Order: sequence, then C-alpha cells, then structure tokens
Amino acid sequence: MTQAAVSYQIKILEERVGSPLFERFARGVGLTQTGQKLFHHSSAALDILSDAYSDAIGAHEGTLSLSVIPTFATNFLAQRLGRFQLQHSDLAVRMEISEDLSDFATGNVDVAIRSGRGEWDGLASHLLLPTTFTPMLAPSLANSLGGLNRPEDLLELPILSRDDPWWQAWLSIVGLGAATIKSGDVRSFGSQIVEAGAAMAGHGVAMLTPAFFQSEIANGALLQPFDTVGDDGSGYWLVYPESRRNSLKIKRFRSWLAKETQFFREG
Repeated sequence: MTQAAVSYQIKILEERVGSPLFERFARGVGLTQTGQKLFHHSSAALDILSDAYSDAIGAHEGTLSLSVIPTFATNFLAQRLGRFQLQHSDLAVRMEISEDLSDFATGNVDVAIRSGRGEWDGLASHLLLPTTFTPMLAPSLANSLGGLNRPEDLLELPILSRDDPWWQAWLSIVGLGAATIKSGDVRSFGSQIVEAGAAMAGHGVAMLTPAFFQSEIANGALLQPFDTVGDDGSGYWLVYPESRRNSLKIKRFRSWLAKETQFFREG
C-alpha cells in the first residue's frame, strides 16, 4: 500500500472510533491513549487468528521457542526435555537460556519460564515449582566436623552468600533466628548453578532449591543434611501471552510440563 492509502485507512478508522489514534510530532507519530487500547486488543485478536490458522494448516508441527532462566534450564528442564521430544517428535524445541524477561510482542518466543509470584500483565502463568530452599554442602565438608547433627553445626562452617535473605529465613524456621553467621569474605553468587559448584568443591555451605539438585544429592556430590526447607512464597512459572492460550503447541508443552513438575508442587 502507498503512504497515502495507509493514511486514508487510518483516517477511516479514526472516524469509526470517534477519536484520534495517533499523535503527530515534529519527528514522527505516537499512539494516543485510545490508540494504545485499540492496539493492545487488536494485537491479541490477531494472535488468536494467527494461532487458529497455523493449527488449521498444521503449522504447529514446527518449532516451539522457549526462553528459560539458567538454573531451571540446566538443572531441571534439560534433564527431562528429551521425554517431551519423544512424545512429540513432530515438534522441534528451541531453547534460549537467559535471565532477561522475554518481550513476547517483539521477540520470537512462544513461552518462557520465569521466577516470581506469577503476576505479569497480559500473560497467562502456571506454577511449576515453589521456590523452596535448604542448606547443602559437600559430604567432605560435613565430615570435617565429624558430621552435622544440629542446624547450629552449620554455623561452624564457611557460608556461601551469607547475605542471602534465604539464610536468615531458614535459620528462623529451625529456631535460630537470633543466630549470627560468622563474618568473613562476602562470597556471593548470582546463580544457584555457580553457588552449587562452589559447594560441591567444598568451599562452603550453599542455600539451594532441592528440586534442581536431585541428581547431585543422589550421586553424593551434594549433601542435604536436614529435611527442613523454607518457602518464600514465590515460584517458577510457565508464562505466555493470554491471547495464545489456545495455541496447540503451547497447550501440548504446558500439559507435559505440568505432569513433570506435579511431584514438586504436591510434595
């Protein structure tokens, strides 16, 4: 369409709406408040039509693009994703590992896994795992004290990321709310993967989410000395635009992942 044709269509649309949709500036245009509302709802409607058309012609048998935060990707999803591929061999999965929040409006992402409380405007969210936490360490470090019999024994060992609020929360649960972690070098790690690596190397006690380290506990690389776990009310969520709730490939992945994580929600 020519620029004149586009301008004419905008003029007709504004007449039908009864309000300007664009604001004209010296160097361009922007949406008015009415234009923003129309854009939001019409974009959602077009997404629904696009999914319906794709499903109708079998385009869902293409690629499912995931954006996943690092610890969940490497220590949970990567160990299980092969089962999804075997069950749905017609659907290829492309996984992007990133700490950044996906922009569904401009990015090429179908679904994402985020941590938080499940409240994101315009997105459907499904709880996968609650964010639980408990101390873990290398068995060799625990043996340096002759074993760990009481939670307070942990305070005799180097603590990794001692400024992490999870530490004080867990100590309060076990009745050590007034306990003070020994001062020392502040060794903080941005990711549970890195912190777990330091713990397995015997550098200290890490506060970790048990669901992510089942294999390491099973093979003896990490020791979870106490059954007590904390829960800060947040979790890991599968999210995608509300307008794509009925997309067949998203429904298939959502159903599979819900079954894979059911034990951790109900346990």
